[in-house]
Amino acid sequence: MASSPVSAAEPAKPAFKPDLEKGAAVAQVCAACHLADGNRGAPANPILAGQHPEYLVKQLQEFKSGKRKNAIMAGFAATLSEDDMRHVAAFYASKAAKPGAAKSKDTLRLGERIWRGGIADKAVPACASCHGPTGKGIPAQYPRIAGQHAEYTESQMVAFRSGARANNVQMSQIAARMSDLEIKAVSDYAAGLQ
Repeated sequence: MASSPVSAAEPAKPAFKPDLEKGAAVAQVCAACHLADGNRGAPANPILAGQHPEYLVKQLQEFKSGKRKNAIMAGFAATLSEDDMRHVAAFYASKAAKPGAAKSKDTLRLGERIWRGGIADKAVPACASCHGPTGKGIPAQYPRIAGQHAEYTESQMVAFRSGARANNVQMSQIAARMSDLEIKAVSDYAAGLQ
């Protein structure tokens, strides 16, 4: 039996090039909650400016698939193609995040200790070990949380702890070992990182 001829390899698909104009067009819908440039809107909504585009795409994909639950975001993400997600993520990543500030002097030291060194007796690692000493994160896996609204970060940590947000096992396990005060303190501390 003769072997079949080997077909020529298909040409490689060109690398995706984000189009910031297309991203800005998609972001017009997002602006109602995240503002036109993704900066400092309502504390209940995340700041998107300066966020890693890979992380934003991952979150949009997870809203669309239902892995991450949020009725409003699921509805918006359902209308987006993969290219739309990449364009809008690149658009927000291209914007400079305005600095935030910690607000609670009472918990600042506790937040700093948790950020830098974790909570050894609860097996909570230092936040800086994944999000970096200045909160810039690691693209795709760990978001930039420097300057993020403390209220938003706190609500997400509480959601991880309760299981309401289940799209990151590691964060769910970490938050499950933290008290309300510890979550509030580290969320406030992260808001002041630059």
